[in-house]
Amino acid sequence: MQNLVAIVGRPNVGKSTLFNRLTKSRQAIVTEIAGTTRDRQYGKVNWNGQDFSLVDTGGWVVNSDDVMEDEINKQVLIAIEEADVTLFVVDVMHGLTDLDSSVAQMLRKSGKPVVLIANKADNFNLAHQAAEFYSLGLGDPYGVSSINGAGTGDMLDHLVTLFSKENSEDELEDIPKFAVVGRPNAGKSSIVNALIGEDRNIVTETAGTTRDSIHTRYEKFGMDFYLIDTAGIRKKGKVREDLEYFSIIRSIRSIENADVCILLIDAQRGIESQDLNIFSLIQKNKKGLVVFVNKWDTVEEKSPQMMKSFENVIRERLAPFTDFPIIFGSALTKQRVLKMMDLAKEVYENKKRRVATHELNEVMLPIIAKTPPPATKGKYVKIKYITQLHNTSIPSFVFFCNLPKWIKEPYRRFIENRMRDNWNFKGTPINVFFREK
Repeated sequence: MQNLVAIVGRPNVGKSTLFNRLTKSRQAIVTEIAGTTRDRQYGKVNWNGQDFSLVDTGGWVVNSDDVMEDEINKQVLIAIEEADVTLFVVDVMHGLTDLDSSVAQMLRKSGKPVVLIANKADNFNLAHQAAEFYSLGLGDPYGVSSINGAGTGDMLDHLVTLFSKENSEDELEDIPKFAVVGRPNAGKSSIVNALIGEDRNIVTETAGTTRDSIHTRYEKFGMDFYLIDTAGIRKKGKVREDLEYFSIIRSIRSIENADVCILLIDAQRGIESQDLNIFSLIQKNKKGLVVFVNKWDTVEEKSPQMMKSFENVIRERLAPFTDFPIIFGSALTKQRVLKMMDLAKEVYENKKRRVATHELNEVMLPIIAKTPPPATKGKYVKIKYITQLHNTSIPSFVFFCNLPKWIKEPYRRFIENRMRDNWNFKGTPINVFFREK
């Protein structure tokens, strides 16, 4: 279970710069993820082997101080509600403001862990001025400079000590966890209701370790899995209400907590840019994928040619990853809903697939010998041995060779495609690494 950390603070204290620093991004505006408001940012951070997710609450465009305070307060309350730890950023150059004090008051009432960051402490004198923030009653302020990174190491050392070491989901690890994701009105709620809406006695609701989602145990028709109930992901720019922002963080966490994501696409609207954004979020978290084209019962022309054409469009839009199952059905009529879950289980098993080392080498080395990596500047790459790594979230393979740095992305994709030709990895991403022997 990954921890979620939210950055809060009034405008212009350097939240986005801190986000860029911690996620090691060099972009002024980090890639905008599905469902985020203007300049909303979401990324991954690793510190001393500890992974966590980071979300920024900045970027509101406001017209007056009153509106500004209202919107900031809304986002702070949501961040407190959903995040495991909050990074409260203040500006050491401008000193303490009334808005800082009001945000601090909400943070104190929450009782949740807070790290107070006195940003823009670019030199010793400015760092010394951070002492005035002790008056906020949130513990020691960490003087940092998001621009040059000064002080961020000590702050991160402290941050990771605040994460809960308990993981009450350990008992769920051997049972697949599936999340149904998609835009609002794609039929996500109908899918969940189709599965668990009737005969409620056959399911048990278990609160997850986080407060963001409910793990619903499903035991019926020979199936046994947890269904992670998610909030809808709405297109950035349409997120205006605090409730919507609340649902965005929930959706991110639901995708992170799942083994396989079932991406719903509306048959009437086809695949849209928002679907691509959700897909990128699934890929970023290296989750298994099943695409369910919902509301197929409302399509007038249902010929095999129409279905094949629709499928081809989806694969083209989601390329280069195209090896995933697509199924057409209806949540309303429950058409192929159980088949969808069968496919999700198959993808889950593919994620855990192991290939024997001797089998890997017997199959792949002749393929590589027939089509070796292209020579670059007179240098020839020789791949000599292949093995699968253990204890990885997705199937990961190492190809040992003499000159790994000369192998380019097109050849890596060629190798991945040949592996998919020979073993069933449908629906799951796989890692292919080239290392020096």
